[in-house]
Amino acid sequence: MTMPIRIGALAPLSPPGWVEAGRHLLAGLELAVAEVNGAGGINGRPFELIVGDTAADPQKAVAVVDELAGLGISALVGEYHSVVARAAAARADALRLPFICSSAVLDALTEQPTDWVARIAPAQSRGWRLYADFLLDAGHRHVAVATVPSVYWASGTRILQDYVTPRGGSVIELEMSSLTPAALCDHLAGQGATCLLLLVGHPEPAVSLVKAIRSDPRLGNVLIGAPAGPPELPEWLTMLGTDGAAIPFLRYLPEQLPPLGVRVQAALRQRLAQAPSFVAFEGYDTVAVLAAMMRSHGTEPRRLAQAWSEVSVEGTRGQIGFSRVPGIGVWQWAWPPIQVVDRDPAAPDRFRVLRAG
Repeated sequence: MTMPIRIGALAPLSPPGWVEAGRHLLAGLELAVAEVNGAGGINGRPFELIVGDTAADPQKAVAVVDELAGLGISALVGEYHSVVARAAAARADALRLPFICSSAVLDALTEQPTDWVARIAPAQSRGWRLYADFLLDAGHRHVAVATVPSVYWASGTRILQDYVTPRGGSVIELEMSSLTPAALCDHLAGQGATCLLLLVGHPEPAVSLVKAIRSDPRLGNVLIGAPAGPPELPEWLTMLGTDGAAIPFLRYLPEQLPPLGVRVQAALRQRLAQAPSFVAFEGYDTVAVLAAMMRSHGTEPRRLAQAWSEVSVEGTRGQIGFSRVPGIGVWQWAWPPIQVVDRDPAAPDRFRVLRAG
């Protein structure tokens, strides 16, 4: 009997993790695994995907990585939440286990440079600077951010401040652990900010904040933004309806998908019974990269960790290769396509591309 190649997969599949994002990520991973196996596997050996639920908990993620390592996995893939992926990356590095991170964008994914971790998603600084450019060009120089304590949100706030302030703007932090949605509206009405960015958890308090702002007549001209991307997924539309439109966010798709992307999009739509998000494409691309690496370099972890610079793989959103990027401690795909997008108020199930980079 042919021994399978065991691959560990991390995803938030229960609360307080963003379960819908985890579901899309897993759909992409599973589709790619099914296609690898349908084409004969890796030198006749099938992939076996063993999934661990991180539930957006860094400590749980470390325990899951240890459990998967004990099952003899050859590599680790996945994860959506940046703070969780950071903990998983540190553990993978300590265990000398190759980890391809699918969706987490935090620049400092590891404390020190490592050869054991590579990333498909772009770094947060790249996407959020593009987002800040979009805001400034649209005339939003005084930006408020509703935030909660988190390494990820703090990093995002810092990126915005470092970009907006030297260009004559300002970024005001509103700490939501001490504010109700109504109190936030009072602050916004009194401070003159023309834009509020939601740097908070989804669905709560993000959904309650959108409803409060949309229903406050004093704030009719305030743009709501959500750079981390919750409006991308259908759940947002289900919860907010038209209130969830015209809220710009970041997504990692090209203006036009290449042929592979078009084919995978159709397969993902069938698997998910809804339009796939960019997170599902990230999942698919992760396994596509790992399969190509194993075909060329085998399944031994150390050999894989030495091969990042040799990667050149056709992905759903372009050709994928890894390099060392200044300030980023992991091997990075530099760079995936990035867009600022919102849902069209006239047809909220349709997206409008506002900026691309």
